[in-house]
Amino acid sequence: MVQVDPIKAFNDNYIWAIYNEAQQNVWVVDPGQAEPVLEYLKQKNATLKGILVTHHHWDHTNGIETLLKHAPSIAVYGPTNSPFKGITHPLQEGDQVDVLGMQLNVIETPGHTLDHICYFNEALCFTGDTIFSGGCGRLMEGDAEQMWRSLSKFKHLHDSTLMYCTHEYTLTNLAFANAVEPNNVDIQNYQEWATTKVSSNKPTLPSTFAKERAINPFLRSSITSITANIPQHLCKDLSAPWKVFAALRAWKDTF
Repeated sequence: MVQVDPIKAFNDNYIWAIYNEAQQNVWVVDPGQAEPVLEYLKQKNATLKGILVTHHHWDHTNGIETLLKHAPSIAVYGPTNSPFKGITHPLQEGDQVDVLGMQLNVIETPGHTLDHICYFNEALCFTGDTIFSGGCGRLMEGDAEQMWRSLSKFKHLHDSTLMYCTHEYTLTNLAFANAVEPNNVDIQNYQEWATTKVSSNKPTLPSTFAKERAINPFLRSSITSITANIPQHLCKDLSAPWKVFAALRAWKDTF
């Protein structure tokens, strides 16, 4: 059995540690900093056995070089089309990774970046910067239709599947979600809960896909009422869910 622990990095990043206590082994997801990971390993008296990368951005990869100096033989899994050169085991959609006896499937989710992938099974999903609690990643390299199709790949995941994203953006995202759907009681209740968590310096993550389907506007753009409060200058064409998503993403960019 494994557990997933948050390792705080930078101002609002989480490096996720997949930890098998019986084996004293750890894999980490998106280690943008090495020092917090090394401190975690020291506290657990554990050994780093592997690294998962979702995409090439520096705040997800900058710690890898230093970690490899401490564990030079470990594998670094990541997208096959990544500009990041430190990947030893390239992955594409449909591939699987065995992480401490836990099987993780790979899906390609371009949009935030063109090389973005996510890792999932029935119990959990590591989503990197594709989806956040209450939000989604900026379109740094891909386009809106591409990102919408990527988000649509999460539809088959169970409501109970835990969603582990890589940033503590929840309160900021919920402020926007509340502007989109001011009468959504689920958003209001979640805001209250998340405010308590953040004020206590505790993570709001992981979320669940049930929660995200209830409160995340970027997963709800196929709902007719979601367009009611979109600014008029962004409403030129809302004839398809991905175009509603595009309008929401453009609104959020300047919110």
